[in-house]
Amino acid sequence: MKKVMIYTDGACSGNPGPGGWGAVLMCDGTKKEISGAKKDTTNNIMEITAVLEALKMLKFECEVEVYSDSAYVVNAFNQGWIYNWQKNNWKTAGKEPVKNRELWEELYDLTKKHKTTFIKVKGHSDNEWNNRCDFLATSAIKLAVSEE
Repeated sequence: MKKVMIYTDGACSGNPGPGGWGAVLMCDGTKKEISGAKKDTTNNIMEITAVLEALKMLKFECEVEVYSDSAYVVNAFNQGWIYNWQKNNWKTAGKEPVKNRELWEELYDLTKKHKTTFIKVKGHSDNEWNNRCDFLATSAIKLAVSEE
């Protein structure tokens, strides 16, 4: 099984507002960068979208390490929130509907196709790949805004 390292980041200019996401995928010495933007979104949506889009790039089952500075995304898996949401018909512990349910459901399904581990990294510090993803995400926002 191939081992893939994925770094992701999402960003928003205003929250909500124009947003972007970026990801760097690395496997066997090969690196691929992807990014995208939405004109009206939230930071959390962009954080989830970055992981989603990166996992969609994988063509076969892999051992995946996802590095993210989003506690929201990492904790959803590492603290078991997503498994409880799924069990409770996508309701939070407070019985409220889970925000961004469609994205979470898609991400949940994608993570089941791979051996996926989520690792929290400190954002906007000295992590080269997290900084690169932040650059990709903020650049995508600038490009989307300039195209209006």
